[in-house]
Amino acid sequence: MSTETLDRPPAKPESAVETIKKASRGLRGSLVESLHDPLTGAIRESDTQLIKFHGSYMQDDRDLRAEREHQKLEPAYSFMIRTRLPGGVVTPQQWLALSALARQYGIGSLRLTTRQAFQLHGVIKKDLKQTMQGMNAALVDSISACGDVNRNVMASANPVESKLHEEVHQWAIKVSEHLKPRTRAYHEIWLDGEKLVGPAEEEPLYGPVYLPRKFKTGIVVPPHNDVDVFSQDLGFIAIVGKDGEEAGKLLGFNLTVGGGLGATHGEPQTFPRVADVIGFLTPDQMLKVSETVLMIQRDYGDRSDRKHARLKYTIADRGVEWFKGELFQRLGYSLPPPREYKFTTQGDRFGWTRGYDGRWHLTLRIESGRVSDRPGAPFLTGLEKIAAIHQGDFRLTANQNLIIANVPPEECMNIDKLVADYGLGKALFTSPVRRDALACVALPTCALAMAEAERYLPGFVDRVDELLIRNGLKDIPLTVRITGCPNGCARPYLAEIALIGRAPGRYTLRLGADAVGSRLNVIYRDNIDEASIVAVLDELFGRYARARKTDERFGDFLWRVNELKPEMRA
Repeated sequence: MSTETLDRPPAKPESAVETIKKASRGLRGSLVESLHDPLTGAIRESDTQLIKFHGSYMQDDRDLRAEREHQKLEPAYSFMIRTRLPGGVVTPQQWLALSALARQYGIGSLRLTTRQAFQLHGVIKKDLKQTMQGMNAALVDSISACGDVNRNVMASANPVESKLHEEVHQWAIKVSEHLKPRTRAYHEIWLDGEKLVGPAEEEPLYGPVYLPRKFKTGIVVPPHNDVDVFSQDLGFIAIVGKDGEEAGKLLGFNLTVGGGLGATHGEPQTFPRVADVIGFLTPDQMLKVSETVLMIQRDYGDRSDRKHARLKYTIADRGVEWFKGELFQRLGYSLPPPREYKFTTQGDRFGWTRGYDGRWHLTLRIESGRVSDRPGAPFLTGLEKIAAIHQGDFRLTANQNLIIANVPPEECMNIDKLVADYGLGKALFTSPVRRDALACVALPTCALAMAEAERYLPGFVDRVDELLIRNGLKDIPLTVRITGCPNGCARPYLAEIALIGRAPGRYTLRLGADAVGSRLNVIYRDNIDEASIVAVLDELFGRYARARKTDERFGDFLWRVNELKPEMRA
């Protein structure tokens, strides 16, 4: 279809963030002045938006707010730094460097995120630059880890079980580099690069004001949908040859567009959305297609309302056929129909697996991705000990877990001993629910959190396990995800059971996603406390135990018995 007659979006008042970006001189703003202001631990309000493009958020400890206010002190400001790490792969040397920075400048912990990156929390303003420089010395950066740009590119974390997975990881790196902003602001501000004189650098993909909102990309290798590809703005499903000379070879990708999981309570014009699969492309077309999808969103995304600014809304408002027409016109060719694929899981496979080249890979459960030294669980120290002897690499999964990858056979026993010595393997022997559960950070540091998530997850999973045991359902697979707000950082809308923070101790209970990340859950009860949640789940688990079919998942059961209905999606 032709799109020549379609107008650009009508002019509306721009959001305040658009004005900040436009005046920023390539994301520089007044960050240098903010960082050198000795009178406050904060940075200027406009710079809190710009620093996100550099991979950092300003936060404060909300547990301390009231007491500090009582003492007439400003909030306990600090900064979270997030890495750009395509596919989530680091060397042992990089692991040690990041761990040392967390000890020296952070709160003594690393956090593995649901986008296969690291977060360092608690870095105070005067230490920000040293921390960034320490990361850079280890060849790790935080460019575009946050902000209105393409963020960390995810890729299936299968530990190089086949040559195909390594090829896909290389494509994640290529896409990340290709969609990275061209401004030198990061190097200038944090790495003492040459100062810009004159106008800001041109951004051939982004333009002077970048995207209307964040943009997320993921690449997945079936049958494991471990990156939840349908939650991404831009996704690629690897298509692998099955017969003859093509067997095992990467033939190309099915293209997915328009996924996104953020929403706002009480605002029905905001909603989670699973991506559409719109065509097949060959590997040589991947970079051109990626930049073209991004530029369509640049040109048509809503710049007046940031709550309505993701690609999912652009497609929902204008239609999938419009998007395909715009994409094909800009490419100069049409993509053929998607090819057949099948997903069977969305979680990780734990324990040891053997790769195609004879090396071994150990997947460890890291609850909520938190790597720290706690009583009985000195994970930070243990993984430093492992990194000191490890000959392979580390791979972060999209489910907040960790793979000690590419271990020579003769080193497996040494790794196993350290895993046992430091309690890193204990979580492998817990329930399936606990192994697969996800949570965002939420309180005390996230400014958007309305309720607990990471700190609440262990206790809530205990309640769920107790209910399952009482109903004769011990050790069934079940996805549980908790977030402190509706923004979707732990991908709660793709869980069989999700709690989304409403207020302290109160959550929206959503039920009914499938086990492969292709179906959204729906609101079952809104704004309820733990006692109500437990009562609801107890009753539903009882019905599930009595009437489920063999191997039927809980989410599928709820739809089959009409407990859930499409109109509950709002």
